[in-house]
Amino acid sequence: MDHKEMDKDFLEYVVKALVDNPNDVKIDRTVDEMGVLITLTVNALDMGKIIGRQGNTAKAIRTLLRVIGMKNNARVNLKINEPEGGMPAGSASMKSVDDAMEDLKGI
Repeated sequence: MDHKEMDKDFLEYVVKALVDNPNDVKIDRTVDEMGVLITLTVNALDMGKIIGRQGNTAKAIRTLLRVIGMKNNARVNLKINEPEGGMPAGSASMKSVDDAMEDLKGI
């Protein structure tokens, strides 16, 4: 395993285990002077599984990525993309991630 992309491999493993549509998981990794930025895109129907209640799943994933980054002397940040084009036909209208987080707080 390439140690430089250990964070990406870890994220892919965890996210694919959490979602119902693992084939729709896309992960991009870029490195610049600020550190490592990993961008995650999942199926619109899986956003809730990745964010979790009150954002706890996303926070946990980010924390683990930072730990992996520290081990490899890199600053790792995770960006979760909002699904493009909204929800599939027949589903409720797509909300922003912030709106979804507010809804989850009430659960």
